Amino acid sequence: MIKRLITQVVESISISTTTGSEPVTREEAIRMATAVLMIDVARADHVFEDSEFDRVLRLIEQHFGLTAEQAASLVNVADERAEDLVSLYEFTQLLHNNLDEAEKAKIVGLLWQIAYADGQLDKYEDSLVLKISDLLHVSRGRVMRLKHDSRPT
Repeated sequence: MIKRLITQVVESISISTTTGSEPVTREEAIRMATAVLMIDVARADHVFEDSEFDRVLRLIEQHFGLTAEQAASLVNVADERAEDLVSLYEFTQLLHNNLDEAEKAKIVGLLWQIAYADGQLDKYEDSLVLKISDLLHVSRGRVMRLKHDSRPT
């Protein structure tokens, strides 16, 4: 399933380059990769609470400028894909290759917000966000600042 998803994402990026519609297709691939990683972080503690689901929806709406319906659709598809997730590499590689440092840091900030959505940071959520940030090549100092800034007050 994951191989098929990655193939589809790679094909859509390749197709978009040749058809001239790169921004839309590239953006869709980035949205999906980001949403899958967000869902995976929310599930890392083996509990996907309503507060985490609501937080994912709101953050996706805000970050990508989507309507509530578009965000819900994206989250539902991402949830299905995250369920079968075996490796983060393909998603993080897609983001690493298509985003600049500031955009990657924003993604890491979103992941920290998801990790703290239920009011506490589980060790598995912490570990997963750190792993993703390493795969995105975001500096550890910046990751720690983003983590600190995402803590609930």
